[in-house]
Amino acid sequence: MAKKIKSKIPLILRFHRLMDAFAKSDDERDFYLDNIEGFLVYADLDKDEAELFALEKELKENKHRYCLIPKMAFYEVKKFMEGFVSEKVYDIDTKEKLLDIISGKEARENFLEYIYDNLAELEKWQQYYQERFRVRIIEYLRSFDIRFVFEEDLEFNKTIVEKLKQTFFDEKVSKDLTSARDLIIQKSKSYYSSEALNPRPKRGRPPKQIAKIELDPQVSMDIYTQVPKVVRLFLYIPDIISATAVTFSAKFETEEQLLASLRGTPRMKVDEKLEALSRRLESLQQLQTRLASSELDMGIEKLKQPFKPFTKPKLSETKKIEIPKEKETKIGAAIQEVLPSGFQKKEKPPRRAIRIKQVAPIKSSKKKKK
Repeated sequence: MAKKIKSKIPLILRFHRLMDAFAKSDDERDFYLDNIEGFLVYADLDKDEAELFALEKELKENKHRYCLIPKMAFYEVKKFMEGFVSEKVYDIDTKEKLLDIISGKEARENFLEYIYDNLAELEKWQQYYQERFRVRIIEYLRSFDIRFVFEEDLEFNKTIVEKLKQTFFDEKVSKDLTSARDLIIQKSKSYYSSEALNPRPKRGRPPKQIAKIELDPQVSMDIYTQVPKVVRLFLYIPDIISATAVTFSAKFETEEQLLASLRGTPRMKVDEKLEALSRRLESLQQLQTRLASSELDMGIEKLKQPFKPFTKPKLSETKKIEIPKEKETKIGAAIQEVLPSGFQKKEKPPRRAIRIKQVAPIKSSKKKKK
């Protein structure tokens, strides 16, 4: 039995890689975590029989070093899905549909297919199982009393993390690495707090919403110096840098394979507004083809001519037409002959002469004073 080597700092683990191993661990696949240097081992049954026997011997002789990752039982998978439906899904019809899927056959794959069809629920699902897996992985590591930090939680430069991995077992290091080691030791204590297993939302006023600048996450190289020779063929080092790459699927290894399997065609994550717009464009194209076919049947050629917009005549363009007096009298006589007698003008009777009566002036009875 080889002598156990003690590291000088906590293990630097890749959370998303552990998350993927936890999601894929079942009755047919075995994953192990090395508690000395932090690498993952996948007992791939497709390897040669001699290589598998050598791996089995290594695992038995060094039981203290390799920690078996627990299996994802059907009960736990179902509990994951039911918890998401009860906590994160608010639409009643969607809830009923998902609960029917969970209670049916091939619940895990059918559940994922329905989630990937609903883009509004997909983002919530990815965030939900990432939070649940984080708590579960921390519980697992604490059960073995492993001191660790997640590389995704560190705020160090990529080169600093790689230097820390290279000097993992060294006693003396440079000053910058010594300060980095102290920060990692302090960070590892936070995973053993009560808040790590029961994360609470922060109180107070929420921060101002600032447009997020999406950058490619920087992940350091895998540097392991204490890997036994028989284990090197079984190292599990997938290139996983985000939670979206973890499919939660038991059949498919990557998200691309899962998307390609959905109804037999690869899918792209598009916005719902763009999808609705494309449907409207398709309906407009169908209407256009129908109109074109109807024009050919009816023989309407004028519709094919370029469209000329209608313009009102300007007031300055109106012209006056003068009619001579001779023609005017003839036209008037002709109109009187055509029109019935009721429309002809009637002559007005002559007015009576107004007689003015002369009236004698009124004499006053009072005498004028002298």
